[in-house]
Amino acid sequence: MSEIKLKRPELMSPAGDMISLRAALDSGADAIYFGIVSMNMRANAKNFTVEQLPEVASICHSYNAKAYLALNTIIFDSEVDLAEKLVEEAAKAKIDGIICWDFSIVELALKHNMKVALSTQMSVSNSHSIAFLYKNFKIRRFVLARECTLEELKSIRLNLNKLLGKDSEKIEIEVFAHGAMCVSVSGRCFMSQFAFNESANRGECRQPCRREYLIKDIREGKEFLLGKDYVMSPKDLCSLPFLEKLLDVGVDSLKIEGRGRSAEYVSVVTKSYRRFIDFYLENRNKDNYEKMLEPLRKELMEQVDSVFHRGFSNGFYFGRQISEWSGGNGSKATHRKTHVGIVTNFFKKVSVAEIKVEGRNFKVGDELMFQGQTTGVKNLKVISIEENEKPVNIAKKGSLVGVKLSEIVRENDQVFMIVPVEEVKHLKQN
Repeated sequence: MSEIKLKRPELMSPAGDMISLRAALDSGADAIYFGIVSMNMRANAKNFTVEQLPEVASICHSYNAKAYLALNTIIFDSEVDLAEKLVEEAAKAKIDGIICWDFSIVELALKHNMKVALSTQMSVSNSHSIAFLYKNFKIRRFVLARECTLEELKSIRLNLNKLLGKDSEKIEIEVFAHGAMCVSVSGRCFMSQFAFNESANRGECRQPCRREYLIKDIREGKEFLLGKDYVMSPKDLCSLPFLEKLLDVGVDSLKIEGRGRSAEYVSVVTKSYRRFIDFYLENRNKDNYEKMLEPLRKELMEQVDSVFHRGFSNGFYFGRQISEWSGGNGSKATHRKTHVGIVTNFFKKVSVAEIKVEGRNFKVGDELMFQGQTTGVKNLKVISIEENEKPVNIAKKGSLVGVKLSEIVRENDQVFMIVPVEEVKHLKQN
């Protein structure tokens, strides 16, 4: 084997709560990864409970998708018994795998016959490490170090063919395709521990690297505000500008970062990567491929630009230079989510949602975003509006209206509108 086979990679999306989980699956994710209330690198996300493990697995499997549990923090001696209980419950619930790097979790996962995905926290970055871990521990999936370039990914895949022969086909390479980057090595950072006594390595990071700092000269008292370039706050990774190159190196799974981000972020980003992957695999050999590619890429970039991000970079895929690294503070998204109200009832026979308008007005033809535990994230156009059984064109703040929709939503779903940032700023100024 001397060539790299093009694969249809798994698209793995984050789920910080049940709404995001539904949003990811409805948007075309082949797999989701999630945490429970302890031992994962996003302790500040809402996360799931142990009791919800069977439900998470069942929902994912109903979509023919996989569910991976992240237990990827450092583990202390006093926590090993709890860790075993979590792994045991995950196995009973038929969770598809454990993302981990502490060898106590690796041991427990293997003991309970669970698939191990070796986390990026392990910083595996070469074929010899992979071959060693496969031969000695039968680990097959590796979330490679963020520092790996496209050329190194290609080299790893080719060298695995030489080192493992036919067994190299059993090795699964997982890489990050989109989302936040960390100033430290794969998240192993002590800044949050020192500043707030909340460890990044325990999933509690308060992100002190994303802030402005006031530097003071002790001798003369001169002060400087460090913040213009936010040198410790990297831009987000976005591989859409070169995703076909990432697909060509034979990766098995593309991961979207963002368990701490909103459900609409999960929905928009997952849909964008789903569309690109499907388009590339179906059209790459067609004569008009290039002509179709760039308009699609532009459209998808506009989509991911509309949700939270700190600016975009290529990460390390084209080398380990530091240019275009700093992202600045806060979101660079072109659009913002504004609250409209809540669904108080839904009449299935006529497909009408009763909405209590608590925030922004909306009108016929507008697109509303509905978010709920079962609904996930749905963007639906307002077909018509009635108030007091009479048709109206505008639903105003404080009103209770019936809104005709094309799909089912549910009682207690939250209702939003996505509007340009400039419009949000204008409303605040007025």
